[in-house]
Amino acid sequence: MAFQTYSLFVLSIIVISFGHVENRLNLLQLQNDIDKLKADFNSSHSDVADGGPIFTERLSSWTERNEKRIILSQIISMYLKMLENTDRSKDHVRNIAEELHTLKESLSDGSKKIEDLKDLTKLQMSDMKIQRKAVNELFSVLQKLGDTSSSHKRKRRQFQRLCKC
Repeated sequence: MAFQTYSLFVLSIIVISFGHVENRLNLLQLQNDIDKLKADFNSSHSDVADGGPIFTERLSSWTERNEKRIILSQIISMYLKMLENTDRSKDHVRNIAEELHTLKESLSDGSKKIEDLKDLTKLQMSDMKIQRKAVNELFSVLQKLGDTSSSHKRKRRQFQRLCKC
């Protein structure tokens, strides 16, 4: 039961975040397909509750729409990877995979951003050439950071002037 609620919750967040509530995504059909998938995975097993949720807890710290697109595109990728090793001859597995592929396509910018983050972690900051390049870009990076925070403050001030709170 906890996994069923959890799966529907994650899927609902994905759907709501990207406005796919139209006919493109039939939640009732997906719920039936997910129920069948749960049976395939024996998700009512007692160890499902061990350690808490694996995705929903991570979603709580991603608040901005664009941020959510990044983490949700990664979560969808994880589900698709999991489904690669399942029996694709079953209709419910194919239906879920198709819906996830559709959602993933709408999140392609999030996937690109994830790749950028992964690439950053691979930079060898002990390499002298990379250090020189990084120092060369430092002022520009700080300017962009300043631009971001000042536009945030400006939006807040504009809202406070408009709001009669």
